[in-house]
Amino acid sequence: MADVVRQLEAVLESRGFSAPRAATCARLFAEASVDGVSSHGLNRFPRFIGQVDRGIVRHDREPAAVASFAAWERWDGQLGPGNLNALASTQRAMALAQTHGLGLVALANTNHWMRGGSYGWHAAERGMALIAWTNTLPNMPPWGGTSPRLGNNPLVVAVPHGDAPVVLDMAMSQFSYGRMETHASRGEALPQPGGFDSEGRLTSDPAAILQSQRTLPMGSWKGAGLALVLDLLAAMLSDGRATVDIGARPEESGVSQVFIAIDVARANGPTRLVQRVLDDLMTDIPVDPTQPVRHPGEQVRRARAENLREGVPVDVDVWRTIGELLR
Repeated sequence: MADVVRQLEAVLESRGFSAPRAATCARLFAEASVDGVSSHGLNRFPRFIGQVDRGIVRHDREPAAVASFAAWERWDGQLGPGNLNALASTQRAMALAQTHGLGLVALANTNHWMRGGSYGWHAAERGMALIAWTNTLPNMPPWGGTSPRLGNNPLVVAVPHGDAPVVLDMAMSQFSYGRMETHASRGEALPQPGGFDSEGRLTSDPAAILQSQRTLPMGSWKGAGLALVLDLLAAMLSDGRATVDIGARPEESGVSQVFIAIDVARANGPTRLVQRVLDDLMTDIPVDPTQPVRHPGEQVRRARAENLREGVPVDVDVWRTIGELLR
């Protein structure tokens, strides 16, 4: 992993990132791939650098405090790197939680946070629960509609549990755009229907869904409804842009995000509770005997252990492109 991080750092520093910021940004991208989420790790890195080069992502900007309401604060991301802004917001929410028991940071005017699960793992591995979400450009139709009006608005919920936290990281669409792009690049079908083609037919063809931009909301109308309220709350709490406003910009930027950290150590016996629930979950008989029941975050831990042992999985073409980014 160290070699991968050094390569990414070199590219970032060639774009003007300070050494400390380049190191943190590079680590977040590399860790996403180590954890088995290459779509928001190394595969996403060239697109991120393209946004830096076009001035969409402003490499030298950091979040600025706007307003404080005790345990709730508003911050302006100043269009800085989305993953650095999100990590800083997570850490600030955790600091507020240490004081108040709960801390909420609402962040406006930021950029794509890359892999949202990164911030859930960061909090949970330090003993805090985290609920965080972001809005996006319009990329999902409302239930019963035919054109993108909603964002797929990823949501992260992390529950600490020693070195095996429970971390849910999901978009409101059945499959994230990153995963669909990965499947499309490999010529692979999705494991189940994930949206509609241009003729309005439900399909597992990721290329057809990417072309139509008619992703299927997870849980059908329930996912569409949840996407809407997450967008409303993110824009309201941060005094930032809603999905409809983001869609009016030439390229996705200026999104709104919320980070809620909870100091669960103040409760009695959270570790015993989590273990009891997980133990019960794992006693269920799996549908497929070769695929045991698992909880959110378990697959990430397995992928992390394997990839740290065997090496970071890297697509040859993506790695070549990253090498060509070095100035």
